[in-house]
Amino acid sequence: DVQLQASGGGWVQAGGSLRLSCAASGFTVSDYTIAWFRQAPGKEREGVSVLRNRESGTINANSVKGRFTVSGDNAKNMVYLQMNSLRPEDTAVYFCAAAKGRKITSTLWTITTYDYWGQGTQVTVSS
Repeated sequence: DVQLQASGGGWVQAGGSLRLSCAASGFTVSDYTIAWFRQAPGKEREGVSVLRNRESGTINANSVKGRFTVSGDNAKNMVYLQMNSLRPEDTAVYFCAAAKGRKITSTLWTITTYDYWGQGTQVTVSS
């Protein structure tokens, strides 16, 4: 049974940091492309960061470049999102998602690319 469990969200003041965790079960993260998406109230879900395990690389959305870092721990079957210099506009529910194998760059921000989704964790940044 494939599952993704996101955790680590919370409340933080602007300029602060949080680290989100995504625990995977039922599959091996090293074989998958793992992404973090977020969805703010009244807005569409948007891609934030992607860990391309098969290509050994990462991609970040322009809105979080230089502030967010995605990483993985294959031994623990975990993926993390380190979020620094948080801004009020980062407030959203954050989701981790997994897609099997390699994916071309142009599809990484597309929701339908991903086969499995976690339940989401709330991040609130106050000004």
